Amino acid sequence: MIKSGNAQEITWLSFEQLDDSLKVKPKPVIISFYTDWCLYCKKMDKEVYSKAAVIKEINLHYYAVKFDAETKTPIHFDGKTFHKKSQFHELALLLGAREKQFTPPVILILDSNFVIKSRWFEYLSSDKLLEILKTN
Repeated sequence: MIKSGNAQEITWLSFEQLDDSLKVKPKPVIISFYTDWCLYCKKMDKEVYSKAAVIKEINLHYYAVKFDAETKTPIHFDGKTFHKKSQFHELALLLGAREKQFTPPVILILDSNFVIKSRWFEYLSSDKLLEILKTN
């Protein structure tokens, strides 16, 4: 879990926290799947998720989850438990695979009912991410 109340950082939730938050107050969700070895994931952390406009838009209008696609930690979400069964975690494969392949970074935008509105399988610049966030 990566969480910060600091207005200069995105308030990242765990899937468990997201589950609770969606039950209390539904709102759109952004999920960022990453791995420790993904250079574009690190670039997004440094150049996109650190931008004030991106931080403000996400913190005001979205729940945000940043998820290590290779975590070994079982995740309890929506009444189910998900595990790592291969190189990647079951949740990463379920939500972020394209043609049965998972290649980070993967960014998902979901509506307040947790229905996927868009999936991005690439590095997104801060301008592109802001455009996506404001139109979803």
